[in-house]
Amino acid sequence: MTQNPERSLMLFHGSPVRVETPLFGKGNSRNDYGLGFYCTESRELACEWACPTTENGYVNSYGLQTTGLAFLNLNDPSYTCLHWLAVLVKYRRFDATTPLMAEAKEFVLDRYSVDLSKFDVVSGYRADDSYFSFARAFLDNRLSLSQLQQALLLGELGKQVVIRSKRAFDALSFIDAELVRGSDWHPRRSARDNQARAQYRNLARDTSESSVYMLDLLRGA
Repeated sequence: MTQNPERSLMLFHGSPVRVETPLFGKGNSRNDYGLGFYCTESRELACEWACPTTENGYVNSYGLQTTGLAFLNLNDPSYTCLHWLAVLVKYRRFDATTPLMAEAKEFVLDRYSVDLSKFDVVSGYRADDSYFSFARAFLDNRLSLSQLQQALLLGELGKQVVIRSKRAFDALSFIDAELVRGSDWHPRRSARDNQARAQYRNLARDTSESSVYMLDLLRGA
Protein backbone atom coordinates (compact mmCIF):
# COMPACT_ATOMS: atom_id res chain seq x y z
CA MET A 1 0.00 0.00 0.00
CA THR A 2 1.42 3.37 -1.03
CA GLN A 3 0.61 6.64 0.71
CA ASN A 4 1.16 9.54 -1.67
CA PRO A 5 2.74 12.80 -0.48
CA GLU A 6 0.62 15.93 -0.71
CA ARG A 7 0.10 16.84 -4.35
CA SER A 8 -2.66 17.29 -6.90
CA LEU A 9 -3.09 14.79 -9.71
CA MET A 10 -4.71 15.94 -12.97
CA LEU A 11 -7.24 13.42 -14.27
CA PHE A 12 -9.56 13.25 -17.28
CA HIS A 13 -12.82 11.37 -17.82
CA GLY A 14 -14.23 10.94 -21.33
CA SER A 15 -18.01 10.76 -21.54
CA PRO A 16 -20.90 11.63 -23.88
CA VAL A 17 -22.05 14.04 -21.12
CA ARG A 18 -20.64 16.54 -18.64
CA VAL A 19 -19.85 14.93 -15.27
CA GLU A 20 -19.41 17.73 -12.76
CA THR A 21 -20.13 15.62 -9.67
CA PRO A 22 -19.03 11.97 -9.88
CA LEU A 23 -21.17 9.93 -7.49
CA PHE A 24 -19.71 7.36 -5.14
CA GLY A 25 -21.42 3.97 -5.36
CA LYS A 26 -22.87 4.60 -8.82
CA GLY A 27 -21.83 3.05 -12.11
CA ASN A 28 -21.09 -0.40 -13.49
CA SER A 29 -19.66 -2.91 -11.02
CA ARG A 30 -18.59 -5.08 -13.98
CA ASN A 31 -15.92 -2.67 -15.20
CA ASP A 32 -12.24 -3.73 -15.27
CA TYR A 33 -11.54 -2.95 -11.61
CA GLY A 34 -15.07 -3.07 -10.26
CA LEU A 35 -17.25 -0.19 -9.15
CA GLY A 36 -15.54 3.19 -9.35
CA PHE A 37 -15.00 6.35 -11.39
CA TYR A 38 -12.70 5.62 -14.32
CA CYS A 39 -10.25 8.30 -15.42
CA THR A 40 -6.92 8.67 -17.19
CA GLU A 41 -3.97 11.01 -16.95
CA SER A 42 -4.00 11.24 -20.77
CA ARG A 43 -6.26 13.89 -22.26
CA GLU A 44 -5.93 12.25 -25.69
CA LEU A 45 -7.17 8.92 -24.37
CA ALA A 46 -10.08 10.66 -22.64
CA CYS A 47 -11.01 12.29 -25.96
CA GLU A 48 -11.29 8.82 -27.50
CA TRP A 49 -13.32 7.48 -24.57
CA ALA A 50 -15.67 10.44 -24.95
CA CYS A 51 -16.56 9.39 -28.50
CA PRO A 52 -17.61 5.72 -28.71
CA THR A 53 -19.60 6.81 -31.77
CA THR A 54 -19.30 9.76 -34.14
CA GLU A 55 -21.46 11.83 -31.76
CA ASN A 56 -19.68 14.60 -29.87
CA GLY A 57 -18.64 14.05 -26.26
CA TYR A 58 -16.96 15.75 -23.31
CA VAL A 59 -13.56 15.53 -21.69
CA ASN A 60 -14.16 16.26 -18.02
CA SER A 61 -11.09 17.34 -16.07
CA TYR A 62 -10.48 17.03 -12.33
CA GLY A 63 -7.87 17.63 -9.68
CA LEU A 64 -7.29 14.85 -7.15
CA GLN A 65 -5.71 15.80 -3.83
CA THR A 66 -3.72 12.69 -3.01
CA THR A 67 -2.88 13.40 0.64
CA GLY A 68 -3.54 10.33 2.77
CA LEU A 69 -4.93 8.24 -0.07
CA ALA A 70 -3.79 4.64 -0.52
CA PHE A 71 -2.71 3.94 -4.11
CA LEU A 72 -2.31 0.63 -5.93
CA ASN A 73 -0.40 0.61 -9.22
CA LEU A 74 -0.88 -2.73 -10.99
CA ASN A 75 1.86 -1.72 -13.45
CA ASP A 76 4.39 -1.64 -10.61
CA PRO A 77 7.21 -4.22 -11.01
CA SER A 78 6.04 -5.98 -7.84
CA TYR A 79 2.97 -7.12 -9.80
CA THR A 80 2.74 -9.19 -12.98
CA CYS A 81 0.23 -9.31 -15.80
CA LEU A 82 -1.25 -12.35 -14.00
CA HIS A 83 -2.26 -10.07 -11.10
CA TRP A 84 -3.89 -7.73 -13.64
CA LEU A 85 -5.63 -10.72 -15.22
CA ALA A 86 -6.92 -11.95 -11.85
CA VAL A 87 -8.50 -8.55 -11.19
CA LEU A 88 -9.98 -8.53 -14.68
CA VAL A 89 -11.63 -11.96 -14.52
CA LYS A 90 -12.98 -11.20 -11.05
CA TYR A 91 -14.86 -8.08 -12.08
CA ARG A 92 -15.58 -8.33 -15.80
CA ARG A 93 -18.37 -10.56 -17.10
CA PHE A 94 -16.49 -13.71 -18.00
CA ASP A 95 -18.12 -16.81 -19.48
CA ALA A 96 -15.70 -19.72 -19.57
CA THR A 97 -16.53 -21.36 -22.90
CA THR A 98 -14.26 -24.40 -22.37
CA PRO A 99 -13.37 -26.55 -19.34
CA LEU A 100 -9.78 -25.32 -19.68
CA MET A 101 -10.84 -21.69 -19.43
CA ALA A 102 -12.91 -22.45 -16.33
CA GLU A 103 -9.95 -24.20 -14.67
CA ALA A 104 -7.57 -21.42 -15.73
CA LYS A 105 -9.87 -18.75 -14.31
CA GLU A 106 -10.00 -20.45 -10.92
CA PHE A 107 -6.21 -20.96 -10.95
CA VAL A 108 -5.52 -17.28 -11.65
CA LEU A 109 -8.02 -16.12 -9.02
CA ASP A 110 -6.57 -18.51 -6.44
CA ARG A 111 -2.90 -17.66 -7.04
CA TYR A 112 -2.88 -14.00 -8.11
CA SER A 113 -5.91 -12.21 -6.63
CA VAL A 114 -5.41 -8.69 -5.32
CA ASP A 115 -7.70 -7.22 -2.64
CA LEU A 116 -8.66 -3.84 -4.09
CA SER A 117 -10.79 -2.94 -1.06
CA LYS A 118 -7.64 -1.79 0.76
CA PHE A 119 -7.03 1.00 -1.74
CA ASP A 120 -8.63 4.36 -2.45
CA VAL A 121 -7.21 4.67 -5.98
CA VAL A 122 -6.19 1.89 -8.37
CA SER A 123 -4.28 2.33 -11.62
CA GLY A 124 -3.27 -0.11 -14.33
CA TYR A 125 -3.85 -1.19 -17.89
CA ARG A 126 -7.34 -0.76 -19.31
CA ALA A 127 -9.04 -3.65 -21.08
CA ASP A 128 -11.35 -2.64 -23.89
CA ASP A 129 -12.90 -5.37 -26.05
CA SER A 130 -9.74 -6.13 -28.02
CA TYR A 131 -7.56 -6.50 -24.92
CA PHE A 132 -10.16 -8.55 -23.10
CA SER A 133 -10.09 -10.97 -26.05
CA PHE A 134 -6.29 -11.27 -25.62
CA ALA A 135 -6.80 -12.21 -21.95
CA ARG A 136 -9.36 -14.84 -22.94
CA ALA A 137 -6.96 -16.28 -25.53
CA PHE A 138 -4.30 -16.71 -22.84
CA LEU A 139 -6.71 -18.48 -20.50
CA ASP A 140 -7.70 -20.80 -23.35
CA ASN A 141 -4.04 -21.72 -24.02
CA ARG A 142 -4.01 -19.95 -27.40
CA LEU A 143 -1.55 -17.25 -26.28
CA SER A 144 1.62 -17.62 -24.25
CA LEU A 145 2.41 -15.62 -21.12
CA SER A 146 5.14 -13.66 -22.92
CA GLN A 147 2.75 -12.93 -25.79
CA LEU A 148 0.15 -11.65 -23.35
CA GLN A 149 2.75 -9.39 -21.74
CA GLN A 150 3.67 -8.01 -25.17
CA ALA A 151 0.02 -7.68 -26.18
CA LEU A 152 -0.62 -5.33 -23.25
CA LEU A 153 1.79 -2.88 -24.84
CA LEU A 154 0.21 -2.96 -28.29
CA GLY A 155 -1.64 -0.02 -29.74
CA GLU A 156 -0.51 2.34 -26.98
CA LEU A 157 -2.92 0.71 -24.56
CA GLY A 158 -2.78 3.44 -21.97
CA LYS A 159 -3.34 3.46 -18.22
CA GLN A 160 -6.56 4.08 -16.36
CA VAL A 161 -6.93 5.53 -12.88
CA VAL A 162 -9.95 4.38 -10.89
CA ILE A 163 -11.37 6.36 -7.97
CA ARG A 164 -12.82 3.67 -5.68
CA SER A 165 -13.34 4.89 -2.11
CA LYS A 166 -15.59 7.59 -0.63
CA ARG A 167 -12.46 9.32 0.66
CA ALA A 168 -11.01 9.48 -2.86
CA PHE A 169 -14.30 10.78 -4.31
CA ASP A 170 -14.27 13.55 -1.69
CA ALA A 171 -10.73 14.49 -2.76
CA LEU A 172 -11.79 14.92 -6.40
CA SER A 173 -12.52 18.46 -7.64
CA PHE A 174 -14.20 19.24 -10.97
CA ILE A 175 -12.28 21.72 -13.14
CA ASP A 176 -13.91 21.86 -16.56
CA ALA A 177 -15.74 19.95 -19.31
CA GLU A 178 -14.50 20.44 -22.86
CA LEU A 179 -16.63 19.52 -25.87
CA VAL A 180 -14.77 17.25 -28.32
CA ARG A 181 -15.86 16.28 -31.81
CA GLY A 182 -16.82 12.69 -32.47
CA SER A 183 -15.91 13.11 -36.13
CA ASP A 184 -12.32 13.75 -35.03
CA TRP A 185 -11.89 11.34 -32.12
CA HIS A 186 -14.04 8.31 -32.94
CA PRO A 187 -11.86 7.41 -35.98
CA ARG A 188 -8.77 7.66 -33.77
CA ARG A 189 -10.38 5.35 -31.22
CA SER A 190 -11.22 2.84 -33.96
CA ALA A 191 -7.75 3.11 -35.47
CA ARG A 192 -6.11 2.39 -32.11
CA ASP A 193 -8.22 -0.74 -31.69
CA ASN A 194 -7.60 -1.90 -35.27
CA GLN A 195 -3.86 -1.37 -34.85
CA ALA A 196 -3.83 -3.44 -31.68
CA ARG A 197 -5.75 -6.29 -33.33
CA ALA A 198 -3.45 -6.30 -36.36
CA GLN A 199 -0.33 -6.32 -34.20
CA TYR A 200 -1.86 -9.07 -32.06
CA ARG A 201 -2.41 -11.29 -35.12
CA ASN A 202 1.26 -10.93 -35.98
CA LEU A 203 2.26 -11.60 -32.40
CA ALA A 204 0.11 -14.75 -32.19
CA ARG A 205 1.96 -16.23 -35.17
CA ASP A 206 5.30 -15.83 -33.39
CA THR A 207 5.52 -18.97 -31.26
CA SER A 208 8.48 -20.42 -29.38
CA GLU A 209 9.02 -23.84 -27.86
CA SER A 210 10.29 -22.17 -24.69
CA SER A 211 7.11 -20.13 -24.23
CA VAL A 212 5.01 -20.71 -21.12
CA TYR A 213 1.30 -21.32 -21.74
CA MET A 214 -1.68 -21.66 -19.41
CA LEU A 215 -1.45 -25.45 -19.50
CA ASP A 216 2.18 -25.24 -18.34
CA LEU A 217 1.14 -23.15 -15.35
CA LEU A 218 -1.68 -25.54 -14.50
CA ARG A 219 0.59 -28.59 -14.73
CA GLY A 220 3.14 -26.94 -12.49
CA ALA A 221 0.59 -25.99 -9.86
